[in-house]
Amino acid sequence: MRIHSFLTVLLWSSVFYVIHMTPSQKRTNKHSHSERITGLSENDGKTLHRTKRGWMWNQFFLLEEYTGPDTQYVGKLHTDQDKGDGNLKYILTGDGAGSLFIIDENTGDIHAAKKLDREEKSLYVLRAKAIDRKTGRQVEPESEFIIKIHDINDNEPKFTKDMYTASIPEMSGVGTSVIQVTATDADDANYGNSAKVVYSILQGQPYFSVDPETGIIKTALPDMSRENREQYQVVIQAKDMGGQMGGLSGTTTVNITLTDVNDNPPRFPQSSYQFSSPESAPPGTPLGRIKANDPDVGENAEIEYSISNGDGSDMFDIITDKDTQEGIITVKKHLDFENKVLYTLRVEATNTHPDPRFLQLGPFKDTALVKISVEDIDEPPVFSRPWYLIEVDEDAKEGSIIGQVLAQDPDVAKNAIKYSVDRHTDLDRIFNIYSGNGSLFLSKPLDREETPWHNITVIATEISNPKQSSQIPVFIRILDINDHAPEFANYYETFVCENAKAGQLIQTVSAIDKDQPPRGHKFFFELVPEFAVHPNFSVVDNKVMNRRKGYSRSKTSTYLLPIIIFDNDYPIQSSTGTLTIRVCACDSRGNMQSCSAEALLLPAGLSTGALVAILLCIIILLVLVVLFTALKRQRKKEPLIISKDDVRDNIVTYNDEGGGEEDTQAFDIGTLRNPEAREESKMRRDVIPETIFQIRRTAPLWENIDVQDFIHRRLKENDLDPAAPPYDSLATYAYEGNDSIANSLSSLESLTTEGNQDYDYLSDWGPRFKKLADMYGGEDSDRD
Repeated sequence: MRIHSFLTVLLWSSVFYVIHMTPSQKRTNKHSHSERITGLSENDGKTLHRTKRGWMWNQFFLLEEYTGPDTQYVGKLHTDQDKGDGNLKYILTGDGAGSLFIIDENTGDIHAAKKLDREEKSLYVLRAKAIDRKTGRQVEPESEFIIKIHDINDNEPKFTKDMYTASIPEMSGVGTSVIQVTATDADDANYGNSAKVVYSILQGQPYFSVDPETGIIKTALPDMSRENREQYQVVIQAKDMGGQMGGLSGTTTVNITLTDVNDNPPRFPQSSYQFSSPESAPPGTPLGRIKANDPDVGENAEIEYSISNGDGSDMFDIITDKDTQEGIITVKKHLDFENKVLYTLRVEATNTHPDPRFLQLGPFKDTALVKISVEDIDEPPVFSRPWYLIEVDEDAKEGSIIGQVLAQDPDVAKNAIKYSVDRHTDLDRIFNIYSGNGSLFLSKPLDREETPWHNITVIATEISNPKQSSQIPVFIRILDINDHAPEFANYYETFVCENAKAGQLIQTVSAIDKDQPPRGHKFFFELVPEFAVHPNFSVVDNKVMNRRKGYSRSKTSTYLLPIIIFDNDYPIQSSTGTLTIRVCACDSRGNMQSCSAEALLLPAGLSTGALVAILLCIIILLVLVVLFTALKRQRKKEPLIISKDDVRDNIVTYNDEGGGEEDTQAFDIGTLRNPEAREESKMRRDVIPETIFQIRRTAPLWENIDVQDFIHRRLKENDLDPAAPPYDSLATYAYEGNDSIANSLSSLESLTTEGNQDYDYLSDWGPRFKKLADMYGGEDSDRD
């Protein structure tokens, strides 16, 4: 076994006879403070003796990563109690006991069963015991010892990142710090140089360098330009053992980017540009794009374009496209080929964010020349004005010229032009125009009061090219002339009190006029010449005044007062209006009380007395209606036979749908002999007709003694009269004949007489009429 593979085990077998001794600090027995004391008697004066200590261990040391063919020998445990007869057994417990560290229980030899790594665990704490096999008792107290792993350089330095990313502005000075890299070594930094790391640069010279101790990367060249090279890849090595031969190393990659600074001015790729534009291009039309190149990026490459000078600076403009950093040239004003065909501009491109550190490199702007040619196109006619206003009197004659419009072809050819009126704006064809010179004239008379303004459109068209046309609005104002007479603003009707006093105001009048004089309306009122000196009324300005005291309705109830109305324009127009004045009764305060029917409708309104009278009339009418309704209901309850004397002889047939036995009024035979009774035309009580017709009265027939002729006439009348009874019954008229000496023996006519008849003459007729004489001859026959 090689010498470095194990350490000498120090076995202390001396017997200590130390009383009140402090054990050495090198002892690893954790039970060293537990001392067994024997031979202690009750007498404290006797000497105490310490029992003999069998064994004690120091620390053990092993090398990590042992790769020998055999297991690595650690050391040996032994106690003085071991006589070599195999009665003792050694037991090992603690970190790795039985797995990493194995002990021979008979000899006490300890071996490392596996390869150990200090970076995983550098210290192991174990405990050892010696036990008697027979009794199972420990012959020595349990003792603790430590196994330490000695480091070897078996770990290379490792960087905290596999790849680093850094950036630095271009044009930075030498020695400018870029980034710091860090590598760590898992070896023991306190034992040798295994963990001492030194940095060096393997790739990246001559642009960058690295500090060997700190790992800080710095620039090594001045004025590195991003435009020449933007990306750099630097490889850094970290080596342990202080960089000596045989040391382990590790590497990492650092990607370094140069960021942009505004160190380049914009530059136009060419000194001049050429564009063209049609003369009809409206303002805002883009003509072309120019761009100045700037190798910078981001805001350092932002460019602002402007027109510095040139003869077209007021006709054109340039704007900057923020996305493409281009300058867009646009039309600013309308172009005219006939006026100018070529424009020259000087365009300037300037950086918007210059860097003061690089201003000494030169001005950060550039200029270029831009030429713009105007192309001729066929343009429509152009009027001399944007619009026309024409004023004409409303009494202008038909065919008279009221104004003129003028247009011309703006092109060089100067084509001929014809004029016309857009008839959509003049549907009544009031105006017309001469196609050759644009003179407007009237085709119909004008009326300002009907249409004070006319707005028409005139069209100018090239004769050689009808597609080229333009139009212009023409506003025609009709000037007023005094051609309407003034008239009353309203229909005036007023009243004058019978007790009026002289000088009282009766009515204030006003007038209207369809004309509109320039100085405004002013009207004059006066009586017609026939009434210039009116005895009753006078007109002062627009006020009608009373001239006399008192009026009488019985003599004159209404006065008609004609008034002439004049205006103040030229020629003067006038009209006559009539004021109606009614004479009314008034109270002491001048309020109208009674007047003609027309006067009651005046705004004076109804007086209190008139309202009370109207209310009383309404109440009386309501009372009459109630009384009439009550009487009508009472009549419906009257019996058909009022008294016993009201007895009628009727001839009734019962083959009808009429009133039955109570229908006694429809068959009154008394009417046969008394035609006047028929004229009363009483209505039937049993049937109520839906419509009551007015019964026609006929000529009296009492002079006619021929009953048959009477019946025929009555039948004819009933056939022609839809209201004549009966409605739904059949009436039969019977007659005993003519030339009867006794005349009629019927008593049906008794109701038509006012008093009782004398039937005494029946006794003179003989025995045949004895029965009738007995029935009617006595005074009480009717009662019996």
